[in-house]
Amino acid sequence: MPVVSAGIVCLALGYMLSQFYRAFLAVMTPVLGQELGASPGDLALSSGLWFVAFAAMQIPVGWALDRFGPRRTVALAMALGGSGGAAVFALATQPWHLHVAMTLLGIGCAPALMGSYYIFARQYPAAAFGGLAGMIVGFGSLGNILGAAPLVWAIEAIGWRAALWGMAVLTLAIAALIGVLVRDPPALDRDQPAGSLGQILRLRALWFIMPLLFVNYAAFGAVRGLWAGPYLEQVHGADAATIGQATLAMGLAMIGGNFLVGPTVRMVGNLRRTILIFSAFTVGVVAALWLRPDAGLGSAILLLTLIGLSGAGYPLLMAHGRSFLPPHLVGRGVTFLNMISIGGVGVLQFASRPVYGAASAALPAAQAFAMLWLFFLIPLAIGLALYLLTPEAGNG
Repeated sequence: MPVVSAGIVCLALGYMLSQFYRAFLAVMTPVLGQELGASPGDLALSSGLWFVAFAAMQIPVGWALDRFGPRRTVALAMALGGSGGAAVFALATQPWHLHVAMTLLGIGCAPALMGSYYIFARQYPAAAFGGLAGMIVGFGSLGNILGAAPLVWAIEAIGWRAALWGMAVLTLAIAALIGVLVRDPPALDRDQPAGSLGQILRLRALWFIMPLLFVNYAAFGAVRGLWAGPYLEQVHGADAATIGQATLAMGLAMIGGNFLVGPTVRMVGNLRRTILIFSAFTVGVVAALWLRPDAGLGSAILLLTLIGLSGAGYPLLMAHGRSFLPPHLVGRGVTFLNMISIGGVGVLQFASRPVYGAASAALPAAQAFAMLWLFFLIPLAIGLALYLLTPEAGNG
């Protein structure tokens, strides 16, 4: 069957919105602070709630994908949670309203990527999963682009409330297209055993993938979605336009990295070895930010951009984990692995709030952010060390 069907395109558009909603707070830091009195700590909580809600939904999403298929699961969640959350955000007058809005948005976006992953895992060879997953993440990462400089331009032109109302209408329209155009995979044969979370947890091959999956995406998701803006503003004196350009560069780097996933694995010749290369690269970049947080605006933007490139490790890790899943565990399995990844971003964002608060109260801005980068660096290094114990990819 063709890879790029109308339904897959619609699901990719849904994931593009998911990428936008998880990242757009970074460039709205100044305006939300001025108009709603929202501090960086408030926005850390709001952003963390998006990831926690998203992660908490993964188990029911996996059940719904197996029971109802991706068409109804994705369309309903995006129409209610996604469009509804954007509307609540547009109406916000207090910081806690942002918490409610971001929670709804996390619920609405929860099945966006998993719908396409479910189709790929059910209807394509396991060896093709990594390249297809990277393609969808690369295309969907255009949402990071929309949530950077273009969002700044929209806010300057029509205001942030009107921009969010526009996103609410767009989200509802894409949900409707998903409901019309996506085609569900055929139902599993009746003789397939029923899947369960316990069966997934008993797959020993996943045990040392999950720690790195828990921390890998946090390096990009938490920094791009939250800390890039305050870091550039407080340490380097960057204005909203510069922050928008820097986060745009991060998004472009992530897109490029995800489209290179398939060719890179073929060039290296081994999925596990490719993951080790990407992960070691991420550790090195975050270590550079920790050691030289005040090296200059140009260096800061370059290192943040390289963190964007490291985001390509996510589809590689998902492909490695998926290779060990039998057919009856695909729906619950891929959503469980996604829950581990997104849950890691949420947990580390929540934990980063008091770390930054304590550091900023005692240290100058550059040193406070150095402590923040160290906070992300330590679990990354531990996750990479544990991943060394994983076996090669299975057959799925």
